[in-house]
Amino acid sequence: MKLIEELKRQADALLPEMTACRQDLHRYAETGWLEIRTSSIIARKLTQLGYEVLTGKDVCLAEARMGVPAGEILEKNYLRALEQGAIQPYAQQAKDGFTGVIGILRCGEGPVIAMRFDIDALGVFEDTSDAHRPAREGFSSVNTGMMHACGHDGHTSIGLGVAQVLMNLRHQLRGTVKLIFQPAEEGVRGAKAVVAHGHLDDADYLIANHLGGGRGSFPYRIGLSTGSTLATSKLDIIFHGKAAHAGAAPETGDNAMLAAATAVLNLHAIPRCSTGDTRINVGTLHAGSGRNVICDNAVLEVEVRGSSTETNRYVEEYARRIAEAAAQMHGCTCRIDLVGAAESLRSSPEMIALCQEVCKKLDISVAPPSARAGASEDCSYMMNRVLSHGGKGVFFNTLTSCAGPAHSRIFDVDESAFPTAVKVFCGMAFELMGILDDPAEN
Repeated sequence: MKLIEELKRQADALLPEMTACRQDLHRYAETGWLEIRTSSIIARKLTQLGYEVLTGKDVCLAEARMGVPAGEILEKNYLRALEQGAIQPYAQQAKDGFTGVIGILRCGEGPVIAMRFDIDALGVFEDTSDAHRPAREGFSSVNTGMMHACGHDGHTSIGLGVAQVLMNLRHQLRGTVKLIFQPAEEGVRGAKAVVAHGHLDDADYLIANHLGGGRGSFPYRIGLSTGSTLATSKLDIIFHGKAAHAGAAPETGDNAMLAAATAVLNLHAIPRCSTGDTRINVGTLHAGSGRNVICDNAVLEVEVRGSSTETNRYVEEYARRIAEAAAQMHGCTCRIDLVGAAESLRSSPEMIALCQEVCKKLDISVAPPSARAGASEDCSYMMNRVLSHGGKGVFFNTLTSCAGPAHSRIFDVDESAFPTAVKVFCGMAFELMGILDDPAEN
């Protein structure tokens, strides 16, 4: 059987297994750096398939991780993961915020092809009504306040499907494939640590994907973009002041809430940049302990974005100056923690064209490339590392029906699109290795 037909047959046959995997991961959703059960399942599957498997501290460089939860949260979720079926010894290796798995398949001389699949959930309270399919069919999240509301459960399942097809056809492969199951994509916290560990240093190509769409059906199954994603920085700004009685001696206090409020108003007044689009948002403000107490502590959760890495840097530096000046104005101090970041990402034109050609060979419809790439994507660090040493990369969207917008409590995906993504990942690898046959030859 021609390789192209065998790929299509194997990918289609994996749909029930990928669906079951996705629904299991959805039921036991785990947020960034807490994906212990998830990582253990991935590691066991890759080991069973025969991959060289990296886990724990071999995946992410410890000091490059951003936004790692406090120790007590890590321990609590480790114990819960064990109760929910996490597999030892992989769970132990993922403990303390060292989640994520890399599977390596070495097949002799040829290109090194990296593929990224993100694995984390969001801090969202999932809909529990019968109108929501996961609730109705019994696989909604049992971990309150954690939900796969962006399709990463599907991305993980697709990645394991890709792993199975590649291993089945390994005797025809030429080169090395690295399957990177990345933790903490939400909040753009995890990719930088994978890159800092050196896993993309020898990659000639990077391929990444995201499930997306809306309600109803789609005339196309794959979407590509010629534009750039937004670079972003996530900042926690902590103001420290001095408490005092608000009636008896207010002048003896230093009001951290006033400093935070001053910062909020001025952050949203940052001048726009002529070289590209910019964004800023203060998402939360937590301050105060009582109506008659001068506030001594306030915390802002802020994000900035830019259409390029440079414009994002402009907004971030301006925001830092505002926070420090607001603190000084009210006799306070402030600490600014970078808890997440991403660069801008743009697919290589050659890889966009190659993806279109592969999809044509696979009879997969592709939408005309859009100039708009969307919001921000943690994969940018991996892409830009590959590009920096002369490699190429592509980020594509697998279009499928979605119930509700991404990051909402009613989000759900139609798993029938999973085989399409598997075909594109494997087909791209085969084409880059020079082994994908042409259906015209049949």
